[in-house]
Amino acid sequence: MQIMKRDKENINLLKAYNMLLYFAGSMIMKEPSDECINDFWTRGTVKNLPVKSSNPRFIKAASILRDSCRDKDTCREKMVADYRRLFDSDGPRLVPVCESEYTDRLNDDFPARTTVDEFYRTYGWNPDQHHHVPHDHLGIELLFLTRLTDKFTSFDDEPCMRELGKEIIRFINLHILSWVPAWNDRMQQHAQSECYKGVGYLIYACIEDIRGILS
Repeated sequence: MQIMKRDKENINLLKAYNMLLYFAGSMIMKEPSDECINDFWTRGTVKNLPVKSSNPRFIKAASILRDSCRDKDTCREKMVADYRRLFDSDGPRLVPVCESEYTDRLNDDFPARTTVDEFYRTYGWNPDQHHHVPHDHLGIELLFLTRLTDKFTSFDDEPCMRELGKEIIRFINLHILSWVPAWNDRMQQHAQSECYKGVGYLIYACIEDIRGILS
């Protein structure tokens, strides 16, 4: 009974982390919208995050985000300006947001875009159906991760869950935590808004916590 209860708690935790990754991923895929600010900041979600974590990076993210958007109008202006500085292809792009811009410099034999596409094909997913950005864009990798995690939480067959859990961990290790620490360092260096500094820590921490749950 205790094991079943723990499993159910972990499933609920994973769903909560997925919600946070949907939000954080949208913040780096496109300019922040009024709807995004309303859903996450104005309605108080950021002050009552659906997850309690002892991960120091998660605690830091929660602390930064909690106090990051005191005035809705000026907040959105700052976030949009930050987005354009950090990620927009027409701006200075101070924070590259594709895996290959970090890992391909270290290993020319296995381009990141090629290997991440192999993961997508294995699970019958084509990012081009919905998004027109490189397949190794962090937002796309996070979206794929949430799809795998959704699939994991829908299983009621333990061997299938175990195998998919291993695959999720492998994807995290190969294609997210292999470069997100360096990406977050750049976020903390170049982001001018507290919102984006918090988003950097939030993504890093959520990935670590998901891996910890599945391990």
